[in-house]
Amino acid sequence: MLSIKTFYCNPFRECTYILTEQEPSETPQPCLIIDPGMYESKEENRVLTFLREHNLTPSAILITHTHPDHICGLEAILKAYPDTPMYGYNYHREDENTVIALAGLSFRMLYTPGHKEDCVCFYFESEDILFSGDTLFQESIGRTDLPGGDFGILSASLAKLKQLPDKTTVYPGHGYTTTIAHEKVANPYL
Repeated sequence: MLSIKTFYCNPFRECTYILTEQEPSETPQPCLIIDPGMYESKEENRVLTFLREHNLTPSAILITHTHPDHICGLEAILKAYPDTPMYGYNYHREDENTVIALAGLSFRMLYTPGHKEDCVCFYFESEDILFSGDTLFQESIGRTDLPGGDFGILSASLAKLKQLPDKTTVYPGHGYTTTIAHEKVANPYL
């Protein structure tokens, strides 16, 4: 069973997620970190302490896009866990249908540019869970007026996400969880 811990970080209340295959225990286990957005040492210490206290070791860092609020804690994670591989920012189109298995979990990267040219979402199909970064929020979307943003391209990315099962739970880069079904009804951009 997938266990998800959410940390709200930096002045933008970015969501940093830690995923494990099961509830944290006294037995050492691997984990995945999505968008390490810890902005100051207090936030870094909170995340690193959680990892230590729950005997978690990152198998990988997943990055939905490279805006500073989503990667400002990357250095702290890599300092504590050197050589941890990263996925997302170095996406290649041929990777989209590839299932990646790490930390006892499997996911696919979905290329979803528009908020920024390097945006990806991480889709954990067996759990019906999507980590959408700033592509899709509860009843909204990421802004497109920043460098690399393009509303037309983002619209095509949203059409791709709309094809996911209605029961898919969406964990966005900011804000609160939602579902694809809810967004089809309540999100004017879908």
